[in-house]
Amino acid sequence: MARKPRDKEQVSAYDRALGLLARREHSARELKSKLARRGLDADESVAALEKLQAKDFQSDGRFGEMLVRSRIAGGYGPRWILAELKTHGIDEAKARALIEAAEPDWPALVRHQLRRRYGGKPATNLAERSKRTAFLLRRGFDASTVRLVLGSSLDETADDTD
Repeated sequence: MARKPRDKEQVSAYDRALGLLARREHSARELKSKLARRGLDADESVAALEKLQAKDFQSDGRFGEMLVRSRIAGGYGPRWILAELKTHGIDEAKARALIEAAEPDWPALVRHQLRRRYGGKPATNLAERSKRTAFLLRRGFDASTVRLVLGSSLDETADDTD
């Protein structure tokens, strides 16, 4: 059976937003932006979003939980995740609570990223340690966590050279 092409004018903001949410979770800010780019009326979009939130079809909390889990699994640190949540309109206090609720083991995640990137070989000199530190900081890990993990591996090699 052939599909009839729909006129873009006939699709309501609610239907369009529901279609987007059927594919994956979206933040409220993200949905508003996507609806605006599609030329839908701002007032209609706000009303549709409120209706979706009332039915619990759209939830910034659920979106945030999904994003936190996804980024932790991808090897990103708390600073990266916090910044990304802010870009989606989730305030800092709620973002920090979402990250804490995930209960990640940051040192273990740092060690995993080091093994994945550098094959588990310890840093043999200061230049190599600096390179690894920069890599981990770019991925959003706190300096204290990086220092803790890299410092312990550097201390082990420093004891051998003294």
